[in-house]
Amino acid sequence: MLQPAFQADVVVVGAGVAGLSAAQRLTSAGVSTAVLEAAPCPGGRMSTEKVDGFRLDRIGQLLSTAYPELALTPGLGALVLRRFDPGVLLHGDGRRHRVGPPVQRGSARGALHAVRAFASAPRPQQPGNPVGTAVDQARLGAALSRLAAVPVERLLARPEAPAGLALAARGLPARTVDGFLRPLLAALLCDPELSTSSRCADLALRAFASGRLCVPEGGAEVLPELLARTLPPGTVHTGVRVTSVSTTSVTTAEHGEFRCRAVLLATDARTAAELLPGLRVPDFHPVTVLHHTTDLPPRTGASLLLDADRGGPVSHTAVISEVDPTRAPAGRALISSTVLGTPPPDVDTAVRTHLARLYGTSTSRWETLAVHHTPEAVPAMRPPHDLHRPVRLLAGLYVCGDHRDTSSVQGALHSGHRASTAILTDLGAAGGLHTAEPLPSTRAA
Repeated sequence: MLQPAFQADVVVVGAGVAGLSAAQRLTSAGVSTAVLEAAPCPGGRMSTEKVDGFRLDRIGQLLSTAYPELALTPGLGALVLRRFDPGVLLHGDGRRHRVGPPVQRGSARGALHAVRAFASAPRPQQPGNPVGTAVDQARLGAALSRLAAVPVERLLARPEAPAGLALAARGLPARTVDGFLRPLLAALLCDPELSTSSRCADLALRAFASGRLCVPEGGAEVLPELLARTLPPGTVHTGVRVTSVSTTSVTTAEHGEFRCRAVLLATDARTAAELLPGLRVPDFHPVTVLHHTTDLPPRTGASLLLDADRGGPVSHTAVISEVDPTRAPAGRALISSTVLGTPPPDVDTAVRTHLARLYGTSTSRWETLAVHHTPEAVPAMRPPHDLHRPVRLLAGLYVCGDHRDTSSVQGALHSGHRASTAILTDLGAAGGLHTAEPLPSTRAA
């Protein structure tokens, strides 16, 4: 039980991955930190439900091995990433086709070499390939290789437009754009209309071209659990509702006021705006994830399957137990499928019908384990979108989260990184409690 007189250098409000990653950097620098979370456990939207030996992610955002913050964030050294098979499977014209760069683990140079190899390697021409002819596939490989080699700073300096409109200017055949890039970007961005900023879309494609799609072993919740577990004991306090914040204190419903030298708001965008009226609240992309199980899994391996024809509600699906065997008990397969936007009225029936076509097998005997609908799953990133919204509001008051960066795990971790850097700069990186002393003159990080 917390005591009303408890003090810390920094109070972090919210125990999602942004707040936890910031707390990791602050405590590593010797700054005493308290993380207050209203929910019973840390993690925020990165949560996993456990049902009869299955591990079922509620949102199931795709990660990439190319996300820099997964390697840079303290506390994630023990994180195991389970990789999908290289590229993706595209279902189009009644067939499944493997498309995408079989990238190698390692440097960007290795990824670039692999993409070029994919573009130039001879392969049989498949009827109805969603990407187009062999020449079209080579053009796609060349475009991805160029994107993998472009520095991030140059991507962010490009003209900005909605991603769906910007695709037309890529110089790729319409069949390649509609059959591959549109369904791929919809899955990566959780945005079926591709209204996202073209700069954010470029970053997502760059990660796809230079890394491998992956998920955390054991479920999405493992990532925030690792961050929380490796913090000093007593840092994270759950079941604590914050009712107001200032530059030097946090008031809670359960334990009164907590005095501190700085406050970091690391909640979702809507909660942050309730505590600090005037903060921008973005629109959100709703996401519905359905989990099914069967003892006769489809034979697609550890592949992410997309519908090039967009002939049903499913954006992407995978036999996720083939990617991460820890998510299902022995002898059972776990199929996880994602519906973007507003789901149809009878979503399970519609999804089963669509999955039967995508996997080429009957789904009538599949058991539905869970249907998770999250109306505000992913903050929208429509242009103009500032990928580095300020994390320092004023001396002593900071904010972070995927709504301040890109709407991804990489964006959440990076915003926590930026916020902790700003706090350490303003506090002079000095540990220990000095609540009676005024803050030194500060500058933005």
